[in-house]
Amino acid sequence: MISAEVYQSEKQFRGFRVTGHAGYADSGQDIVCAAVTSACMLAANIITDGFHIEAEAYAEDNVMLCVTDKPDERAHAVMDMLVQQLGMICGEYPETIRISYSEV
Repeated sequence: MISAEVYQSEKQFRGFRVTGHAGYADSGQDIVCAAVTSACMLAANIITDGFHIEAEAYAEDNVMLCVTDKPDERAHAVMDMLVQQLGMICGEYPETIRISYSEV
């Protein structure tokens, strides 16, 4: 199962950490993993490269992370859309993604 932890503070999303494998299909063939990876990479790239918002961001060893240095309305909007996308994927493919929220 994919674990998506969404970080928030001051009622704004600040980042996310995604780990695991959906288990929908074999590695390399899993459309759920591909959809989640694509959505997370797009969100991180919009935040860091598109809006030039300071953030810790990396994707390696089955972990994707993007956390902004401080609250930012643009980053919040991007992450809000990411959370909605992950929720839709979870609705289409139950038991593949667990979304949790943490205060930072």
